[in-house]
Amino acid sequence: MRKLINFVLFQLGWFACILGAAYGYVTAAVFFCLAVTGFHLWQSPARTQEASLLLKIALLGICADTLLLQTGSLVFESKGLLPDLSPIWMVSLWVILGCTLNESMSWLRGRYLLAGVLGAITGPLSYLAGVKLGAATWGNETQALVLLALIWAIAMPLLFWWAAKVPQNQAPSRAN
Repeated sequence: MRKLINFVLFQLGWFACILGAAYGYVTAAVFFCLAVTGFHLWQSPARTQEASLLLKIALLGICADTLLLQTGSLVFESKGLLPDLSPIWMVSLWVILGCTLNESMSWLRGRYLLAGVLGAITGPLSYLAGVKLGAATWGNETQALVLLALIWAIAMPLLFWWAAKVPQNQAPSRAN
């Protein structure tokens, strides 16, 4: 049940950020993602390590999306206070994705090649959906999709490698 809740909260957060950016409700979307992240950390058996993981993911997200922005591949609709950097709602998306790594997406743990292949496919598709919903526009669509495939082919295995370092709940052993 915990994994299902995690999956649903991620999906709600994704839509909150994308639609929030498209329709001017970024603050509400970011606060929702903060609540999801807080709930995730509250449930984590290793809060400090999990928080460190989410911080690394946020920094990676800032770098990746700022690259897309600076190369003219993608233009975000809601830019925020620092228009030359990835907007806060995009960083929020990276963080709530991080909340899924040891929960609803834990089945990919240790499967780095599969994570890379899925990242190369689903990463660009997620951005494509965001563009279709009005959260961003393509600067150069072909360039953006190629960059996104490369970024996510590298990012997903890296995220799971980082996530594997966070201690997880172990089922209690039954000693006879």
